[in-house]
Amino acid sequence: MAKLRVGTLEGTHVVLERLASRHVDEIIEAGSGDRSFYAYTQVPDGREETEGYVSYLLNDAENGRAAPFVQRRIVAGERAPSELVGCTRFMNPYWWLGRTDPDEVEIGGTWLSPSAQRSPVNTEAKILMLTHAFDEWNVQRVAICTDAVNEQSRRAIERIGARFEGELRRHRRSLQEGHESILRDSAMYSITIDEWPAVRSRLESLVAR
Repeated sequence: MAKLRVGTLEGTHVVLERLASRHVDEIIEAGSGDRSFYAYTQVPDGREETEGYVSYLLNDAENGRAAPFVQRRIVAGERAPSELVGCTRFMNPYWWLGRTDPDEVEIGGTWLSPSAQRSPVNTEAKILMLTHAFDEWNVQRVAICTDAVNEQSRRAIERIGARFEGELRRHRRSLQEGHESILRDSAMYSITIDEWPAVRSRLESLVAR
């Protein structure tokens, strides 16, 4: 399986840097604090979980199943991105047409520390990833999905202009505390190559506000 071809993605508010083992300590720090903000999201807690999380994602990257990033917030006036505030990734690529680059990919596994939530970081990160997917890989479709009961995440996905496609029942392992032994229903959204110009304009206007 081919690896996903992507390096660092740089914006005005955030830099998406490819995940590496050296990020473990910073991920531990970013995921610490009030865990209630991560009710539906896989955010590792402590060193053992974080080392396992990073190892798992790097294995997926090595085998062409994902391209994971850390998210670094850019602080105005500083010469370089500073604190690590979360993670995100390309995942579940498909090569339907036999090309080198994927024809479909999902954006997921996204989390941000509380201080970076409801900031331009998430919106600009989506712009960077969607731009790479559509303009560099020339994908036909980008999928985004979330737990069907996660209303906050669903509204955020709809806000960027993704179209709701329906729900897949018993689709993926639930990440809610106490529900880890069951499979959740997933709300499925997508953006197609035909919709991308309008979505890009919408996202750019949101970041500029």
